[in-house]
Amino acid sequence: MTNFNELIALEYENEYESAYDLSVKRNFSNPKIYSASGDLTKRWYVYFSFRDPKSGKLKRLTPFYGNANKYKTKEDRMSVLVTYRKVLLRLLKQGYNPYTDNTELHQRLTSKNNDASGQVPTNKENKKTGRDDDGPKMTVREAFDFGLARKEKILSPTTKRGYENKIKNFLKWLEENRPELTDITELNKQVVTSFLNDVVDRTSARNRNNFRTDLSSITQVLVDNDILKENFIKKIPTLKTVPERNKTYSQETQEKIFGYLEITDPILLLYIKFVSYGFLRPIEVCRLKVKDIKLESKTVEFKAKNSPMKTKIIPEILWNDLPDLEKLDKEAVLFTPEKIGGTWETEIGNRRDYFSKRFKKVVKDHFDLGTDYGLYSFRHTYITKVYRALSKKFSPFDAKSRLMLITGHSSMTALEKYLRDIDAELPEDYSTMLESEHG
Repeated sequence: MTNFNELIALEYENEYESAYDLSVKRNFSNPKIYSASGDLTKRWYVYFSFRDPKSGKLKRLTPFYGNANKYKTKEDRMSVLVTYRKVLLRLLKQGYNPYTDNTELHQRLTSKNNDASGQVPTNKENKKTGRDDDGPKMTVREAFDFGLARKEKILSPTTKRGYENKIKNFLKWLEENRPELTDITELNKQVVTSFLNDVVDRTSARNRNNFRTDLSSITQVLVDNDILKENFIKKIPTLKTVPERNKTYSQETQEKIFGYLEITDPILLLYIKFVSYGFLRPIEVCRLKVKDIKLESKTVEFKAKNSPMKTKIIPEILWNDLPDLEKLDKEAVLFTPEKIGGTWETEIGNRRDYFSKRFKKVVKDHFDLGTDYGLYSFRHTYITKVYRALSKKFSPFDAKSRLMLITGHSSMTALEKYLRDIDAELPEDYSTMLESEHG
């Protein structure tokens, strides 16, 4: 029986599109690349499933490694595996079957390679076989996989997931709206603009701008690696957006919400109190583990927005509401759907989204709150309370300096902008200035 590796080798040498277009029943899954989450100490490979003739079900077969793991950089391994994947898919479409003798296919490929040796195809032949003078082409998917592999070294896990999600959405849109566009060099400003227009029609200008930024970033990697000649996405303008803003709650509304949650959802209430009294952002609360609450010093350690790790005191008003944490697993997630301190195997973004949806269902829908009221509103509400209390005792500068220690803002400028945005800083009554001279 012909060795599968020999078939791969034959097609690898002639990577371009086959002149044969065989119609075969699809008894296999599309080959996929396993990249070990970027870990170069592990083996990367291409894998696929084929329909077992006995059971009639798709069965995972032995992965194909080839020479990919000889390469020591992520981009080199990905480039080789992308080619292997294309070759493997082509072989499957041409009739390769791991459960039968593939001698006929082997002979056909050998004959094709022998016929092509020593010949330089004309431009007309180039178009037929899918090759050109610039060498092998990359599909849009392969190019974006390559770009992300090059970029992932400098991305946080959360940012990487954001890139992956946007690329996935873009590729899906291409499949549905521009299925004839496969080669990365066929991608242009007009196509991307059409996609971005669709995004803004379905969602918002802000989301559209985020897609533009991330797609442009990956495209620039392709330009830097001579896969594309220019980053045409840079020429697509950003759209003006209205900044999203969460309003502060009135004293009456806040007290009603807390009273309601004491009875209906104590876990959500404690979650909100970390935002309200601890001035943490919702995603920062979602990152907390039991071990991050330091019982001796009454402090909490957490990963903040713009720093690797920060420490804040836990005020008495919040400390008194905490359950007994001493007997809990220190590695447990502090906030889970069912209890304080447990296992929750999901990404941080999913945890944040879960509590946002829970808040909408339990609180917003019940109190009929508008779209400009959310979890962030509690942070704004209580920072406003503290600032106005400090302003009664201290000068504006001293009040803000003390507030910075509480909120954790990195600079006075950032804090002042934040206070302006939430309307925490209001002037004194200026009625006397409006009176006429002779009034």
